[in-house]
Amino acid sequence: MPDLNAESLATISRLTQLEGTGREFSTPFFYRALMKVAPPLVRSVTNVRYSGLERIPYTGPVIITGNHTSHIDPIVKIMGVRRPVHYLAKAEFFEDKKVQKLMASTGQIETTRETGAVEALAMAVDVLENGQVMGIFPEGTRSRNTEAPFLSKGKTGVARLAARFPEVPVIPMAIIGARGFLKPGSAIVNPLAPIDVSIGNPITFSQWLGDEEGAGLNDEGIEHIASLDEHGQRSIMKSLYRDFTDQLIDTFRILGAP
Repeated sequence: MPDLNAESLATISRLTQLEGTGREFSTPFFYRALMKVAPPLVRSVTNVRYSGLERIPYTGPVIITGNHTSHIDPIVKIMGVRRPVHYLAKAEFFEDKKVQKLMASTGQIETTRETGAVEALAMAVDVLENGQVMGIFPEGTRSRNTEAPFLSKGKTGVARLAARFPEVPVIPMAIIGARGFLKPGSAIVNPLAPIDVSIGNPITFSQWLGDEEGAGLNDEGIEHIASLDEHGQRSIMKSLYRDFTDQLIDTFRILGAP
């Protein structure tokens, strides 16, 4: 399977129509300092077990994805990655002043219903352009199901962001047992509840595009997409986003996500 050439990847990136805010993004000092002490401390008082940690890059831009069943999930991902992770967070988390300070001091990104995810995705572009880690839950919110299966249909923002940066690795994580630690709607934490995190092989949008089990496109196919009118381009790109997202959700399932 030949690799897609640089021109094809630049075309795909351009067709996402995603641009950053133009502002340089940097991880807040508090968050960087916190990451020096918090991961080993939290892991020492919880029963979280990871497999596949070696698949997470220590440097450079990365998109960390995973299933979502509990409020503990973002922390579980951060503790495993061992780097500051920036998330797209619902506006509701910024309404409480105490929580707002925490969100701001750790560089989390507010998403609002009024702007959709347009501004948030622009800030996500800033995060990746500056070599940081972007965390996304493709399902968009915690599962509403009261019992397994919890996985729901993913939103395609993760695929659009991956396409904007076609050579940035997307890391799938399956978080298993998080509801035993902290159930939705409950303030009771069971720190001894086991949580297993299975980390899959990284994949880039570039690899997925050219893979026969992915989009199965070659340079000529991408050139054809670029030759279409704007409506045709949008239609095909939306289809690619949906397919990538569906396969990502399937990967969570294969890794053991309930």
